[in-house]
Amino acid sequence: MEELTAEVIETEDKETLIDEIMTRYGQDILQLVYSYVKNKGLAEDLTQDIFIKCYNSLHTYSGKSQLRTWLWRIAINHCKDYLKSWYTRNVVTTDEEPTNSQTKKEMVEQVVIQKEEDDELISAVMTLPIKYREVLYLFYYEELPIKEIAAVTNTVENTVKTRLKRAKELMKERLEA
Repeated sequence: MEELTAEVIETEDKETLIDEIMTRYGQDILQLVYSYVKNKGLAEDLTQDIFIKCYNSLHTYSGKSQLRTWLWRIAINHCKDYLKSWYTRNVVTTDEEPTNSQTKKEMVEQVVIQKEEDDELISAVMTLPIKYREVLYLFYYEELPIKEIAAVTNTVENTVKTRLKRAKELMKERLEA
């Protein structure tokens, strides 16, 4: 699959292009959004909003950064705007999904132990402040280099390194407790 450059974007049909972008990056954006809002249904709604924004803003993509970086920037800004909104600060919602799902009786002990460890790790990550969660997610899950994380989060590289270091320290404290 060819890289989506500013030239390709200018020549492609807008609907075809957004379909390709959603296919390529949809799941990644959904997971990024979930790391901010911690609610599957809400993350799906916000992801849809992000792709609508992307569709309406395709003409502004200049190619100065990778399309992926441009899209992540839109997603992060949208999540931060949502978290700062009146609705988020004043309306209390309930989590639709239980945090610990019931395991089947026939599952082996190792699978259960691994799930518990994964849940503990996810829970610890989700308790971190957003600035630490986002760098952990982008560095470890998306495997972005420090330079690209700095571009996506609109910070300098040393800030990203510091946040990564602090996030690791906080995770260690939480997991040892």
